[in-house]
Amino acid sequence: MILTVTLNAAIDKRYVVENAKMGEVNRVRKCSCCPGGKGLNVSKPAAILGAKVVATGFIGGHAGSYIEEALRPLGITPAFYHMAEESRSCINIWDSVNHVQTEYLEPGFTIGDGDFRAFLGKFTALLQKADVVTLSGSVPRGLDGSAYQVLIRICKDAGKSVILDTSGELLEMGIEARPTMVKPNMDEIRMLTGRRCDHFKDILHAAGELHAKGVKIVVVSLGGDGALAVSDEGSYRVRVPKVNAVNTVGCGDSMIAGFALGLGGGLSVREMLRRASAISTAAALREETGFFVKEDMERIYPLVEIEEI
Repeated sequence: MILTVTLNAAIDKRYVVENAKMGEVNRVRKCSCCPGGKGLNVSKPAAILGAKVVATGFIGGHAGSYIEEALRPLGITPAFYHMAEESRSCINIWDSVNHVQTEYLEPGFTIGDGDFRAFLGKFTALLQKADVVTLSGSVPRGLDGSAYQVLIRICKDAGKSVILDTSGELLEMGIEARPTMVKPNMDEIRMLTGRRCDHFKDILHAAGELHAKGVKIVVVSLGGDGALAVSDEGSYRVRVPKVNAVNTVGCGDSMIAGFALGLGGGLSVREMLRRASAISTAAALREETGFFVKEDMERIYPLVEIEEI
């Protein structure tokens, strides 16, 4: 079972507009809603691949009830800690004329010490049946950079693989607890290591520094240029085929889903990279966030190039 943690879950709303203008009335041509937050964008592709997925974190109010109800038909079991306040919404606006994407992310509710302690009890109980845990995204107000440290240590004490995918202080402090895997982008690897990373060798050395700190698998996202990975099994460069992307939001989360399944299934790092990259690229072809079609993934899979370096 894959246990996904979304501490700051949301309702994701995607608006499609034409030639949007600031300060004026803009007509929305198409609108869609779905459960969101980076952890839930991991849950959805993992469920598409047939994994048993349990989603936990914080939700609240009527919006939280919608999140739970919308997850069940996707084959995802909700197991959230409930707050009285309403869960947040995140707005993604796609201008189909200018090909510009704009996001508005609400802050959400505030978590007190008592609520977090109660959540840790729920999390520890859920963890017993998990093979892999994913910790993704931001945290609600009231929590700080130590929140993921605590969760990672609980996972490691239980002997569970744990993937951390976040940014800023949360990532910096989370790495101190030595998760099984992290997936920083270029800005994040620069922040973590203090390296400029202007050249490929610099990026490789920076990833190696994180690996030396006890992170077994470090995958650096290079966007459309693929990724590189440093692991106990070796170091690899990943190149993905060029596609006409429709929606790149959540593609990194889809990649995390591929790694979670790979860790749970005992795959090699090379095989995990190929599979996760194919899933991520397939997700870019679809409008819905955290969604892909298996046929797209299977077509892309043999086109992903993995080079040992």
